[in-house]
Amino acid sequence: MQLCFALANNRIKNMKQHNRKQPLFLAFITFLAVTLHQSFAATDVPPTAAAPQTTAPPPAPPAQPERGNYTVTNGNGTVCLMARMGLQLNIRFSSASLNNTVQDVLNLQPNVTKSSGSCDSDSATLLLMAEEKTNLTFVFSLNATSSKYHLSGVTLSAAWPDMSEPFSASNSSLDYLRGTLGRSYMCREEQTLAVAVNFSLNTFQLQVQPFGLTGDQFGTAEECQLDEDDMLIPIIVGTALASLVLIVLVAYLIGRKRSHAGYQTI
Repeated sequence: MQLCFALANNRIKNMKQHNRKQPLFLAFITFLAVTLHQSFAATDVPPTAAAPQTTAPPPAPPAQPERGNYTVTNGNGTVCLMARMGLQLNIRFSSASLNNTVQDVLNLQPNVTKSSGSCDSDSATLLLMAEEKTNLTFVFSLNATSSKYHLSGVTLSAAWPDMSEPFSASNSSLDYLRGTLGRSYMCREEQTLAVAVNFSLNTFQLQVQPFGLTGDQFGTAEECQLDEDDMLIPIIVGTALASLVLIVLVAYLIGRKRSHAGYQTI
């Protein structure tokens, strides 16, 4: 009996100790669960996506410019310079609205462009005055010894509404549009004439004659290298196709001859 009583007392003491520890254990479990929940919740939150940056698309380049007819007459009213061409200006300038340097392309419109100029024995000048206070000057020089001329200078001045200050670019040491006295220079393909770091000029369907005009007609045209290359490609392709046809025909004839020789042997 005493042994049973002692065992019962020990069990009661153990139960009391267990009951005293249980609140601490439950508090620890609760704390651990809350901590783990917060940790997983923090890792499960998807990162905030940065707002996509939208940039304005670059402006589409203008269409090919219209071809204009420009002439210069001397003091007695005789035409001394003729030019037919489409012109496109590529300008880099400081924009007042954007407060930054921008690149812009402008087609010269023949219907609102006036031409003037002057002609001397060894130089000729064509001045084109367009809208937006745009003035474009061409200077041609003639070498009397070789009877060759070329475009030696180009000057552009402009005051467009968005320009923070008037634009000006000039180069008097160019060597473009080389031709022979009494003949015209022609280039149907697009050409880019680099004038300055902030200005280049694109020409389209160009024909010009600054010296040796007879009446108001162009002299015999001397074509540019670009046009000659453009004509050379079809010739090369045609020659290659003709050669291929010839090779196939020769191979066919040789095969047919061998076939007949085999029949004779039998």
